[in-house]
Amino acid sequence: MKRVLLIIILTLLAAACHDPQEKAASALARRVAPQYASRIVFNHQPDTVDRFILESHGSRLIISGSSANALAAGLGRYLRDFCHADIPWERMHTISLPAKMPLPAEPVSSRALVPQRFFLNYCTFGYTMPWWKWEDWEWFIDWMALQGVNLPLATTGQEAIWQEVWRRHGLSDAQIRAWFTGPAHLPWHRMCNIDGVDGPLPQGWIDGQKALQKQILQRERELGMTPVLPAFNGHVPAEFKTIYPEAQITDISGWAGFPPENLPHFLSPLDSLFGVIQRQFLRAQTREYGTGHIYGFDLFNEVDPPSWDPGTLAGISREAYGSVAAVDPDAQWLQMGWMFYYDRAHWTPEIIQAYLGAVPQGRVTILDYYTENVPVWELTDSFYGQPYIFCYLGNFGGNTRLAGPFRKESARIDKALSESAPSGIGCTLEGFGLNKWFYEYVLERAWSTLRSDDEWLAALDARRGSPAGFWKMMADSVYLRGSLSEGALPCGRPCMDGASSWRVIYRTPYEYDVLVRAWETLLLSPSDEQTWITDAVTIGSQALANHFSVLRDGFADAFRRKDLQEAERIAASMAELLDDIASLTACEPSFRLENWTEGAAGWAASREEEAFYRHNAWHLITTWGVSQNLGDYASRIWSGLVSAYYAPRWQLFLDYALECLKENRPYEQDVLDEKVGGFEQAMVALAPAAADAPAADNPLELASSLYGKWFRH
Repeated sequence: MKRVLLIIILTLLAAACHDPQEKAASALARRVAPQYASRIVFNHQPDTVDRFILESHGSRLIISGSSANALAAGLGRYLRDFCHADIPWERMHTISLPAKMPLPAEPVSSRALVPQRFFLNYCTFGYTMPWWKWEDWEWFIDWMALQGVNLPLATTGQEAIWQEVWRRHGLSDAQIRAWFTGPAHLPWHRMCNIDGVDGPLPQGWIDGQKALQKQILQRERELGMTPVLPAFNGHVPAEFKTIYPEAQITDISGWAGFPPENLPHFLSPLDSLFGVIQRQFLRAQTREYGTGHIYGFDLFNEVDPPSWDPGTLAGISREAYGSVAAVDPDAQWLQMGWMFYYDRAHWTPEIIQAYLGAVPQGRVTILDYYTENVPVWELTDSFYGQPYIFCYLGNFGGNTRLAGPFRKESARIDKALSESAPSGIGCTLEGFGLNKWFYEYVLERAWSTLRSDDEWLAALDARRGSPAGFWKMMADSVYLRGSLSEGALPCGRPCMDGASSWRVIYRTPYEYDVLVRAWETLLLSPSDEQTWITDAVTIGSQALANHFSVLRDGFADAFRRKDLQEAERIAASMAELLDDIASLTACEPSFRLENWTEGAAGWAASREEEAFYRHNAWHLITTWGVSQNLGDYASRIWSGLVSAYYAPRWQLFLDYALECLKENRPYEQDVLDEKVGGFEQAMVALAPAAADAPAADNPLELASSLYGKWFRH
């Protein structure tokens, strides 16, 4: 009786509630479920562990939770499990809710299994977010809150702080802006990998990002998140070698084939100047953006330190953390464990232990970045006692490929939770690309659910309008292996055999016909839900891209047999297939190039700036750098990219190979590469507006037609 009375009182007082946690959750409900918001009552019940309870009272839903973040996570669980709502992470889609608001028949409770739920990767700010405006960020922050994320990476707007700091050291604004890269390449500038690529950075961008960061941080903090802000990692402008000739500044020896003029300079934390700059940066940043006392910075991301001596590296990490703690005594250092995986030959157990052990216990947390491939916690005795966050990466470069070892990652989460007590669970995807459901699964594993993986997959069927058992079938037959930076064959540079580089996958871990049958299953169970259309497009485009490999191999066979007629027939089919992929992908908003290029152009204040932003946008998702080291790393099966970039490259291949066949000349890959390279450079220089195919009026009809055309024999 007392509990019923309490609920009634809460219901009556909900509109007048002044609790900031409840107000934030109520505002979230009005944004994501406005038709239900007036019937959802939030009840803040502080606790030392994040938890939430869902229960109904009359026609109202009562969500009780320990914090704004827990209340948001409770709302997310309600929308997913009771409304079968799929919540998009980009605002180009909408949330579909039942006309009648469903309510739980029995109370549902859940508690956080780990205190920290991390999301994002430094690279995501280049591969997905560089052109976002506040509307995009607002939508995405809501998505994170509904997943229970409470530790988001927040690197936006730091260039304004660096500009202030470097001015104090005598650099002009022109020098500072030339040190920065273009917006899409900024993550690798921030990680001390490159300088000046596609620069100088416009002042309007710097100022706009500063204002945007303030909006981002305010909303994230309202929703109970602790944004991870950056700190100084030793990266200094080249002019510092002249200004401070005695300072311990070393040149980065190389990264991804960039020339010396684009390589950064590293100031050792053992130099007293490091602490001076750290203090200046953190004070300026705190004044503008506040602090949650958690700072993300990495000293040696994919680059060598000045020395591999364990004692020297211990001193470097000790002083690096000390420089932050000297400004903020409550500071926590969050750093990637990527380097421990990426360069395992150098980062031996002895060196890792020395490097981490030099930081006070509990003051540095490691992101175990790529657990679907190598869980580093298992190789380092749980990072030698320092806390760590178990992370699933899943996507490199924003590639649009179905990938992720569902069963294996589930087992690894189980093992980490039972054997090593991680401080958190998170996701470190480089780009949004595809497979959003996989990240939602990983984040939900941070909470108690009392349901099996198969039950979770069955609920996914309901959310996405899929036939019963569809996603279990996908998990067991398609989602078998983790991702590298692997685009489908059409996205790679053309070649006669295999794939042109490690950045293109030629052999999938599943048989091609498995995915074809999955596509057929969807098409035979149509739905008007946007989620169904998205799946039909993404699965279908991957099936068609896989079939392109079959055609290319057939063309190569005909070429070797000198069967000109057969080669010409298959060449026509290859070109037609690429056109069909462009038409199908145009039906999915997130697969349209215009969102990327027009988003970039939207930051321009002049025609010259528009050309600058378009160039930078094209550059990242095509050639990436000055060499082929990273070309096609960010490959995406986007409609306009297929038609304007990938298809013309393959047409150069077909024309050249057929010419060789007709004239009885040998096929030389170097000759083709020169032709393709010239085209690539011309396209990046031109950076045209997007030319996506028009979206079909009836995506089901188009998908069914293409399935019949290519697979029904």
